[in-house]
Amino acid sequence: MTVTDEVRQALDRQQTVEITTIGRRSGRPRRLETWRYRAAGRYWLTGSPGRRDWYANLAADPTFTLHLRDRDLRVRARLVTDPEERARVFNEIVPALSWAGTVESWLAGSPLVEIELD
Repeated sequence: MTVTDEVRQALDRQQTVEITTIGRRSGRPRRLETWRYRAAGRYWLTGSPGRRDWYANLAADPTFTLHLRDRDLRVRARLVTDPEERARVFNEIVPALSWAGTVESWLAGSPLVEIELD
């Protein structure tokens, strides 16, 4: 089993993760807890509609640390802005969340980032 396979298995078991981004203004590490989602066979970070500092930090520096229970990984964020791709991913994620509201509200106001493991 490759390291990437092990990481994917760990991510499949762990929805709550921590990430560390670099502050876009301060240059200091910023660690927070968030949920990862799986859609289209890939892993994503997003959140309910609203502004997110972590997203702005990743826009400035897409390299971040993904903290899993047994390892810390340097990974890369791919910010998803294409409307069609956002719709495909949110149409898979949002309906599974009983508290989420509408797909349309997430399309209009939620960040979407693919976690690039390789």
